[in-house]
Amino acid sequence: MRIWLALCLALFIATAAAEEAAAPAPATRVSGEVLEVKDVTNYTYLRLKVAGGEVWAAVSTAPVKVGENVTIENAMTLTDFNSKSLNRTFKTIVFGSLAGAGGKGADLATPHGSKVVDDGKIKVTRAVGPDAHTVEEIVTRAASLKDKTVLLRAKVVKYNPEIMGKNWLHLRDGTGSEAKGSNDILVTTSSQAHPGDVVTVKGRVRTGKDFGAGYSYKVMIEDAKLLP
Repeated sequence: MRIWLALCLALFIATAAAEEAAAPAPATRVSGEVLEVKDVTNYTYLRLKVAGGEVWAAVSTAPVKVGENVTIENAMTLTDFNSKSLNRTFKTIVFGSLAGAGGKGADLATPHGSKVVDDGKIKVTRAVGPDAHTVEEIVTRAASLKDKTVLLRAKVVKYNPEIMGKNWLHLRDGTGSEAKGSNDILVTTSSQAHPGDVVTVKGRVRTGKDFGAGYSYKVMIEDAKLLP
């Protein structure tokens, strides 16, 4: 009996330790003095002097000057990140939001940095084909559409390029409810677009995607292609 109890206790401790180890690390903050500033379209790259050395960081475009002390919130470190705008690969770089400049709403680590282009009158004609769906259908039927290819025609209401090697689009077609979160869907793609464009995308529905730093998506379309 004692041996059985001891084995149960050991299993419980091992399971708890594994779950703790698997838990995502909380979002962090990085503070330092600005040594160098590089502005590109939509983003500002900063070389910071921090405790223990230097680090590069990237935030949504901000009026930062050399010599300032800044704090990057919701920081997430990426390795071997290639910036096409700078034609440079960073061995390590911190993505996050500049404290005092919009918080998570300006967070580069997620596709939330740009302003929503939505005048409340979006009405896009549904795509044609056996895989065609509306935004509302994809969001509300995510369980049955998981890992399946869908075709969606909608308007780009947010666009953030070159994040983690992908371009990030938020699409709306006038269907769904904002209150229920069924009027907007995130799409990742290697293709380029612009806010306000009406596009047709083809990609696979993914559910439960977690990109770290507390940002996860119940449903999205991943690695989509923009069709002509």
